[in-house]
Amino acid sequence: MRILIIIAAALIVLAAAGFSGLYALSEGRLRDVTRGPAFDHPIPKDAASIEHGRHIARTRGCFGCHGQQLKGKDFGEQWDWPERAVAPNLAAYARDHDAATLEAAIRQGIGANGKGLVSMPSFNFARLTDEDTAVLIAFLKSAPVVENDLPKPKLGWGVRWTFFTGEEKHMNWWADRVPRLKVDAAAEPRRAHGEYLAMTMCNECHGLDVRGSTMYPPPTPDLAIIAGYSRDDFETLITTGVGMGGRELGLMRLVAPDRFPNLTEAEIDDLYLYLQSLADEPAPENVFWRPAR
Repeated sequence: MRILIIIAAALIVLAAAGFSGLYALSEGRLRDVTRGPAFDHPIPKDAASIEHGRHIARTRGCFGCHGQQLKGKDFGEQWDWPERAVAPNLAAYARDHDAATLEAAIRQGIGANGKGLVSMPSFNFARLTDEDTAVLIAFLKSAPVVENDLPKPKLGWGVRWTFFTGEEKHMNWWADRVPRLKVDAAAEPRRAHGEYLAMTMCNECHGLDVRGSTMYPPPTPDLAIIAGYSRDDFETLITTGVGMGGRELGLMRLVAPDRFPNLTEAEIDDLYLYLQSLADEPAPENVFWRPAR
């Protein structure tokens, strides 16, 4: 009996040591980030800039994840991959942190604690200009704070294991791999603007280059398909999530009505122009978000 007790105690000690080691090693992975220069662009305070910041926040999805009052959201069973996904009270977060800390979270995927973020899609914001980032911060800092009692986010042991093994990467790693913008703004200003919109709105779901993603289910299509849409059909798609023939397009049907009716006609025109042009360019092969099969 005494031997069994000793064996059981030893197993408990080994298990505790294993979990402690996994926690420490996964924390090390999360803290392995590459931080750019501290953001020092002036943050405007005029009403027009703040309103433009609201437009950026709406069209890039801040309200969808952080709530229509930016008071945060507990995703609970709706999205349990990290074990407990909680989008923070964004208005309060903006008031509590300086612009450099906010920019690091928005464009670099680094939290205020210095760790790589896990569920914030910073890669969607990685190519935002300094000017648009500044007005976005101005808007967030001006937003009224609505109190909301949120639980703490939590990473489960299974998820920590995937970070330890390298199967999963934090958002700083993702943001660093977003392709650079390629269209020459001086030669093709409208198509360049369309590329900018696509690479700061559409790559959240359609792959870092908007040419489709098969990394996670369900796969998303190459946006070169827009070459088959008329301008009117494209506007219906982008503002309602309904494709040609009245076909409702899954997640797009949920995302589009919250974000894209706020696009101006000029923005829709330029985005349409750019996405149509993708049909003339081959999609890059063997990128990690579209692995070879």
